[in-house]
Amino acid sequence: MKWMIRAAALLLGSVMLLGTPAPLLARQVPAAATPAKAPPVPLLWKASGPKGAELYLLGSFHLLRADDYPLSADVDAAFDASGQLLFELAPEEMNSPALATQMAQAALRRDGRLLKDELDADTWRRLQDYAAANGLPIDRLAGLKPWFVGLTISLGQMARQGLDAQAGLDRHLMARAATAGKPAQGLESAAAQIAMLDGMSGDEQRQLLREALEQVDKGDEQSRRLHDAWRRGDDVTLWRDMAAQMKRDYPALYRRINTERNDAWLLPLQERLQAGQGTTLVVVGALHLLGSDGVVEKLRARGYRVERICSACTSPARRAPAATAPAARSRN
Repeated sequence: MKWMIRAAALLLGSVMLLGTPAPLLARQVPAAATPAKAPPVPLLWKASGPKGAELYLLGSFHLLRADDYPLSADVDAAFDASGQLLFELAPEEMNSPALATQMAQAALRRDGRLLKDELDADTWRRLQDYAAANGLPIDRLAGLKPWFVGLTISLGQMARQGLDAQAGLDRHLMARAATAGKPAQGLESAAAQIAMLDGMSGDEQRQLLREALEQVDKGDEQSRRLHDAWRRGDDVTLWRDMAAQMKRDYPALYRRINTERNDAWLLPLQERLQAGQGTTLVVVGALHLLGSDGVVEKLRARGYRVERICSACTSPARRAPAATAPAARSRN
């Protein structure tokens, strides 16, 4: 499960709540200055409905660096062409100061046991070492669930690499929409996203925490690879190394965290493709757009024309409108 937390960063907007100041986050180390980079290659598709109705589908990375901006001209054009935006969570909810508290409340244990009681000796020792190295009193963790502790540790490591929820693509485009006076709504609630995290099995939660502690020692090379794949617009790598592994190893979790949410989004997305709805920019975690279970292929299966928008893409595989799953590609 070395990929689960990184997959969560591409699937769940609510992980951004842990990017705001929180008592469990380790001290952040400012990112070193880097030379200017070319804009990220976008994971961007356009779905066309009747009489000019369109959806731009943009795959987000919920934690980014300052040097991931500016965005590509393709994304700017999609934003300019859109009269409204859709995110996983509505901007009002994402920006509510109550959300971090809501997540922390879900993380509190109410079963009368302590975190130590649920962990094996080695994991508990690693957690004690981490807490000591980061000036964190271990007793502050005692009443928390493993999923919250593991996710917070991992996001703290990502912050050390300069990845910041406040710089995430969602927040960036929410701010641009507010400045431009464009209405923006959400596809689901933060409560629903938090419930999905809190609904992980005990084994999944303990595995997530063990993974987070292991990655502290390794410098989290996987996070860098995932971020680099997103910057390259590399849908194949993101599908193979993230979604496909989750689907194979944890099918129930994959179904709950990805497929079922994609299915629930189809109705509001198809409503935006009706005549007279104009153009909407949809910004969701990147993995929601990939593979045969992704929104791109699900809209195609319902008869909509969906094409990849990528002026920076040069290879036929990158220009092709198909999703990343090999089976889906073979149909196009």
